Amino acid sequence: MSIDSTRAKIIANIWQAVAQSGVELSTMPMEQQEKLISKIADHMMVTLDGLLDEVNPEPKEEAPSKAADEYSEEILWKGRPFLSLIENYTITNDRVKVVQGLLGKDIENFELVRIQDLDMTRGLTERLMNLGDIHITGHDPSDPKIVLRNVSQPEAVYELLRKAWLAARKRHGLQFREYM
Repeated sequence: MSIDSTRAKIIANIWQAVAQSGVELSTMPMEQQEKLISKIADHMMVTLDGLLDEVNPEPKEEAPSKAADEYSEEILWKGRPFLSLIENYTITNDRVKVVQGLLGKDIENFELVRIQDLDMTRGLTERLMNLGDIHITGHDPSDPKIVLRNVSQPEAVYELLRKAWLAARKRHGLQFREYM
């Protein structure tokens, strides 16, 4: 379900609760009523997202061994889509890992050296809530495109991913070439 549709359902439920409560809002202009309901809905979504973090904490990572060599994998960022309980993202210095599922888990690994292009999109509601989608296109045979949906602070994550991508290409001796 998209953020816009989730927000619309929450707003509808708030309006229904106000109507059932018998609280008289007719003295308040409709524009202010809508602003109030919208603000309540936004805060409810942020609170719900925080509660999902408490319900589904990130698994504990094993401590790195002391004999870690220069090619050991290091976690650069971990996150999940806004209001999602069943999807998690991990960006390391070698790959992007997408884990989906609540009981059963599907794991998709996308090697950074296989990435061809990175893009970011943000709708109006996403911009207001500091969210965005990061689109990754590459040479992965199983799925050439993946999307990191509704990522919090998308510009920072996008830049982190872009720098990790360039560092991985450099580490593996790959260069960009354009043919005209």
